[in-house]
Amino acid sequence: MAGTAERIDTLLRERGITGARMCADLGLSRSFMTELRKGRIRNIGAETAARIADYLGVSTDYLLGRDGGRFDDPVERELAGYLEDMRAHPEKRMLFSVTKGATKEQIEAIVHMIEELRSSK
Repeated sequence: MAGTAERIDTLLRERGITGARMCADLGLSRSFMTELRKGRIRNIGAETAARIADYLGVSTDYLLGRDGGRFDDPVERELAGYLEDMRAHPEKRMLFSVTKGATKEQIEAIVHMIEELRSSK
């Protein structure tokens, strides 16, 4: 798992997140990253790998070293960009969270309002 630990460390550094913060956010043990780095954890479970990959905005295959690129699919790249933007801007997360359960028409009306606000500046 040394390669996986290195990939996670690189992704954490790129995002300015500590291993302890990631573990706390994901409900993993405080020693998880230490154990992974030292090779004491031999396998990461599928659910844990998926949660870490989602948190870091990469595919599980990339996290585990099964492919060379982070995202080959343009839609996944776009979604990863939105996820990163929401991580960096809590106010955008708030906007996204209030649209959960909204109808298509309601979301279109919200988008129209935002476009109007932006054009009036």
